[in-house]
Amino acid sequence: MIKHTLFLLLFVKICFLHAQSATTISGVIKERVKSEVIANAEVVLEGEFTPITTNELGEFKLITSNKGDFILQISTPDFDSKRIPVFLDDNNIDLGIIFLERDMTVEKSINLINITDDELLDDEINSNALALLQSTKDIFLNRAAFDFGQAFFRVRGYDSQYGEVHLNGLPMNKMYDGRPQWNNWGGLNDVIRNQQYANGLEASDFTFGGILGNTNIDLRPSGLRPGTRLSSSLSNRTYSGRLMATYNSGVKNEKFAYIISASRRWAKQGYMDGTLYDSYSVYGSLEYLLNDKNTISATAIVASNRRGRSSAITEEVQEIQGNRYNPYAGIQNGKIRNSRERHIREPLFLFNYHHESKSLQINAVIGYQTGVYKRSRLGYYNAPNPDPTYYRYLPSFYLNSPIGANFESAIQAEEGFIENPQLDWENIYKANTSLNQNGEAAYVLYDDTSKDNQITARATSNIDIGSHYKLDLGLTHRQLNSKNYAQINDLLGAEYHRDIDTFSETLNDVSSEVNKGNGAVFNYNYNLKGSNSDVYTQLNAHYNKVKAFVSGKYAIVNYQREGLFMNERFIDNSFGESERVKFSNWSLKAGASYTITGRHWVSVNTAIINRAPVLQNVFINPRENNTVVPNLQSETMTSVDATYFLRMPKLTGRFTGFYTRFQNTTDVNFFFVDSGVGSDFVQEVLTDLDKLHLGVELGLEYQVSSAVKLSLVASVAKHEYASNPFVTINFDTAGATEDLIDISGSKFLGQSAVKDYKLAKGPQKAIAVGIEYRDPKYWWVSASANYLANNYANISTITRTESFLIDPETQLRFPDATDENVQKLLKQKPLDNFYLLNMVGGKSWLKKGKYISVFASVNNLFDTTFRTGGYEQSRNGNYGQLKQDNFSGNPSFAPKYWYGFGRTYFLNFAFSF
Repeated sequence: MIKHTLFLLLFVKICFLHAQSATTISGVIKERVKSEVIANAEVVLEGEFTPITTNELGEFKLITSNKGDFILQISTPDFDSKRIPVFLDDNNIDLGIIFLERDMTVEKSINLINITDDELLDDEINSNALALLQSTKDIFLNRAAFDFGQAFFRVRGYDSQYGEVHLNGLPMNKMYDGRPQWNNWGGLNDVIRNQQYANGLEASDFTFGGILGNTNIDLRPSGLRPGTRLSSSLSNRTYSGRLMATYNSGVKNEKFAYIISASRRWAKQGYMDGTLYDSYSVYGSLEYLLNDKNTISATAIVASNRRGRSSAITEEVQEIQGNRYNPYAGIQNGKIRNSRERHIREPLFLFNYHHESKSLQINAVIGYQTGVYKRSRLGYYNAPNPDPTYYRYLPSFYLNSPIGANFESAIQAEEGFIENPQLDWENIYKANTSLNQNGEAAYVLYDDTSKDNQITARATSNIDIGSHYKLDLGLTHRQLNSKNYAQINDLLGAEYHRDIDTFSETLNDVSSEVNKGNGAVFNYNYNLKGSNSDVYTQLNAHYNKVKAFVSGKYAIVNYQREGLFMNERFIDNSFGESERVKFSNWSLKAGASYTITGRHWVSVNTAIINRAPVLQNVFINPRENNTVVPNLQSETMTSVDATYFLRMPKLTGRFTGFYTRFQNTTDVNFFFVDSGVGSDFVQEVLTDLDKLHLGVELGLEYQVSSAVKLSLVASVAKHEYASNPFVTINFDTAGATEDLIDISGSKFLGQSAVKDYKLAKGPQKAIAVGIEYRDPKYWWVSASANYLANNYANISTITRTESFLIDPETQLRFPDATDENVQKLLKQKPLDNFYLLNMVGGKSWLKKGKYISVFASVNNLFDTTFRTGGYEQSRNGNYGQLKQDNFSGNPSFAPKYWYGFGRTYFLNFAFSF
């Protein structure tokens, strides 16, 4: 691949070495209302890809050797882009003063993070990458963020871990799961607007990048508009109210600038029942200009987010209680209390050095992040399950009885569920304070807690080599120490909790006191350590109509677990340090684009990326022992995309095709299963898992008039399993020998026949038609009609192994488990296809130099009920049990689904000066 790329670069150079006469395009950019000059505006010939920026006087001079019809594009944050047709020959062009209008729809992009934040309902589905797309003007990505996002659409089916997010050049993807944690800067919309985005496999100036794309958020005060901005929002989504204030001093005395920003968001209950919201964010940044080429800056972000979580539910529960129902919450002393809260507070501190001269840019950053991530949970010990949707409390339990359906009991169960659908906090307290308990807790509210400390150092440089080459270099080192433990939050009226495993009557820690009080660490306690060092380089070449790049990256990753509890079930493998797990990987990426004319061009990019597994998939059961996934491999991604771009005076857009194959993926899951080889709570390890993503994207915009714009966006894709992975289940061996699946604590189940099953990656078909009207009197409104289809729930892999066919009583294959019957029982069914209508609008005023704006959006105008995703339950891990459970048509262990929001609104008022 390297030889081919070098040959391409050499060929390009030979083809275009002959001298060409140059044309100079010049002009001055000003704001129309105040006639003030606009510095740092980007000016580029569409199809040329290499922009220049205006100086402090708003002036620009663009020198090009191109000939023919082109469109000059001028863009800067908060203003409408201007597209000027130009004809290039040997004559210079002076465009004079070019006025830019303020973007009336800027509030739409400012509030995108608020809107997409609604989609991050839980950790299991916190893989949505649409907040990456806040700043892009690409019509397809814009629609994906604003319209498809509410249905958990994923661009190209990719998880957010495959796109990089940087703050001031500092990578923010977590080492634990590879994903950026949006809540670390949530609510700070005013200061994260200055973004640089590279889509897909495109070359990036600041990183080697991922296959999804890369975003760098420039937090420096000098890159943002000076002044004060105050805003207030109302919504019925995840929060009901928000206040935000930001002040940017601008550059003072040509030496320094600073920004302070703060926000507060809250709700007693969001759209989903029982989902409180309590969040605040504070930001401060000081930038000092050493001279006209060198600056230093210091930045601090403190964002605290506490919110109530909601649960996926079965169709049976949804039909009885509706799609807002949340079994995690109940009433205590007249107030809503949620047993599953998530609280994140991870302050971030950055120190940057930036150099910028004619042919050299350098950015160096040191970052330190610390803090806590808590997820509360209600534990029960030798006591009834408090979950009101527990399968034994629902009508289906009586309909699916092995001795025959009991319709009378089913009716009583339904009536009881309708009458008492929520978590019963009063009964929990009664159970804990009963005389029979003698002060011991039957129920405990506790927090699964992670305390991370991470330091990161990174340096990048961009070097212009002559007029045709640019070299990008970068190196990064990250060091993580993560403390993980369970901590008692509330004993719920009891005096103490006995810290044992109730199934095996074994100690969770043999070296500490067994009785634990409020605030005590119990159940598990361990550290995770990780380090990641990488270096990348990228060579860019640009000759007239051809632009090409080749990039390489080398990374070294180390992981280790340190157990702080000596678990009686794993007495020899739980305490102390594990083996050190090491990976070293290389990756290559290359691409080229060719300008057919100034209005038509094409590009092709390809990559081979080898990546270490994320930390959460390295250890089989890190809460209890040091065991590493056997034969752990790095993940390999092979990807290619090709795009045709169209830039006519009125019609613009692109058409893209993409192909990506993931190989050697590892996944670890936890659940209780009644399998053909036995029943237990297991850790399921999948290895040698391949996945295939391919499809096309279309985005078109047509400017009917200066006021009316039409758009058409579509994505048609196929995301599916591309191999039959190997499955191993792991479990403890502390129980009676006759009850164990295997005395070794592990059972290899062979391959899971999942190849060609669809992946649960959001809708695989999405189409949107939109219309926008902008009135000269500074109000605007837009509407989009969206069709989303081909969405699937996540399948159970253990039910696709040979163990599924075995009768646990006889250890022989079920007689009626024919291929036809098994395929019918395990057939994957798509979720419902559906239509959504969304409307957005706004109005702005300029009063004595002060801007006032109103922004409003209504999503799902017709209040459509739809499922955004879900998963098959793995409890019924053998054919006979799953068949019996499905006999009535209302299974007790049916797939669980997340339901999208119905009709929701978002209203924002802003005042800036």
